[in-house]
Amino acid sequence: MPHPNDPKLRSFIDVAPDSHFPIQNLPYGVFSAKDGLAPRVGVAIGDYVLDLWQLAQDCRFDVVEPAVFAASGLNPFMALGPKVWSSTRARISELLRQDYPELRDNEELRKRALVPMADVTLHMPFAVSGYTDFYSSKEHATNVGVMFRGKDNALQPNWLHMPIGYNGRASTVVVSGTKVTRPRGQLKPPTADVPSFGPCKRLDFELEMGVVVGQPSAMGEMLTEQQAEEMIFGFVILNDWSARDIQQWEYVPLGPFQAKVFATSISPWVVTREALQPFRLHGPAQQPQPLPYLQQTQPNNYDMALEVDLRAAPMNAPKNISRTNFKYMYWSSVQQLVHHASSGCAMNVGDLLGSGTISGPEKDQRGSLLEISWNGTEPVELADGVRRSFLEDGDSLVMRGWCQGDGYRVGFGEVEGTIQAAG
Repeated sequence: MPHPNDPKLRSFIDVAPDSHFPIQNLPYGVFSAKDGLAPRVGVAIGDYVLDLWQLAQDCRFDVVEPAVFAASGLNPFMALGPKVWSSTRARISELLRQDYPELRDNEELRKRALVPMADVTLHMPFAVSGYTDFYSSKEHATNVGVMFRGKDNALQPNWLHMPIGYNGRASTVVVSGTKVTRPRGQLKPPTADVPSFGPCKRLDFELEMGVVVGQPSAMGEMLTEQQAEEMIFGFVILNDWSARDIQQWEYVPLGPFQAKVFATSISPWVVTREALQPFRLHGPAQQPQPLPYLQQTQPNNYDMALEVDLRAAPMNAPKNISRTNFKYMYWSSVQQLVHHASSGCAMNVGDLLGSGTISGPEKDQRGSLLEISWNGTEPVELADGVRRSFLEDGDSLVMRGWCQGDGYRVGFGEVEGTIQAAG
């Protein structure tokens, strides 16, 4: 049987060359339709969602019970482990192949199992057990360091020795399309003698990828590079909304808190690690060499194009403000997971690890408004005199990402969020 990543594969479902969801992708999500059934697990294929519960009910899977796909999140499926993930993806690929008649020629099953994407509502794809956000782009960390500490002290002494991160809030991770309420918090601009409390005035986004952990690790145990890789189920696009003025006042001495916990948006489709395998490459050279537990023997970065569009409230159409690539990340997702568990921290099915802001070496590759506007000193010119240093109420932000294959794309769709005023 052909491997699901085979670039020659074609589905009996017509898929445009620039679609994010060809047969080589098959990302998982949770959807509901007009049939009145509860949210359940599906796979994106072209402009359709393949209802895995319907297929399981019809005994089309040997190793997965229908109840797993009837769940309102991917957690029960992820808990089954990498061998089941791989065999299930292979079976789905087989059913969707152009040259395989089982689903193609079964009109009644096709009507039940293939739902137009336009007719579904997409939900949170998994229950987030815990959320950790890293700070792993050298370009981003350097830009921020130069702004606030000067060029000679841009990177903190520990940054080149380990992936820096902090524990966030799983309770406010939301799916694309969820409106984001402007947070309130303590504010103390440099000109003020004492802090005040009120709505954030310097609201920002951060373009990130999110790692979805699909297997647990035991408390007290460390992970090898291979173990960490095998625990990763897949990836989502992640927008780490950030209140820069709240953060500026609170982050010393313990780091971000209220500035980061009010909302984190993710894309509704989880692209599997296996689907991204053809796009793996080595990341930037790491100097000094990391300690032995963080050293890598294989390419753990990905050649993944990423872009950000901003539609300011007065505008009818969005404007692109950033184009970058996940390949620039200094610390890989595998290294982040290895380091996270290195103290003996137990990892759970459904843990979410944010990559940290993804910025490239060029100005148009910066992954936050803090960098793009250089802390507000260089406002972004959008259209018809509209400018932005930070996000205003009514502004809408869209992030997209994909890996480009030979005649096909393995993509994530998009993650969108619109800012609404503090109540």
